Amino acid sequence: MSDQSAIAAAVIVDDGRLLLVRRRLAEGSLSWQFPAGAVELGETGEQAAVRETWEETGLTVAPIRHLGERIHPNTGRHMLYVACEVIAGEAHVADADELAEVEWCDRARVGVHVPYPFYAPVQAYLDAALI
Repeated sequence: MSDQSAIAAAVIVDDGRLLLVRRRLAEGSLSWQFPAGAVELGETGEQAAVRETWEETGLTVAPIRHLGERIHPNTGRHMLYVACEVIAGEAHVADADELAEVEWCDRARVGVHVPYPFYAPVQAYLDAALI
């Protein structure tokens, strides 16, 4: 099912570390985020998360499972969260217009970049996956 108004976020954990990207322009208090972007016409949330990850970071990922969706309390946007696994590539700033940097973060470093809890289903996934 396509949801053009939604933003799909890829929650990517590899070797116990989470991939976060820092946007050139913060969205409110959000500067470090998951690779994410708008779901395009005809796309599923999973397809959009995979495409956005490739466009922003150069990583090829595959969706593992849908973690949930909500209206983001800071942005008011309809968010879809998709757990993904790395298939190929090395994360880098592939879209310099949108991103300033990318970083693989262990649990402590995630807390430095994102000093508040994630959406509960995402947080539960990360609690089990991060070192």
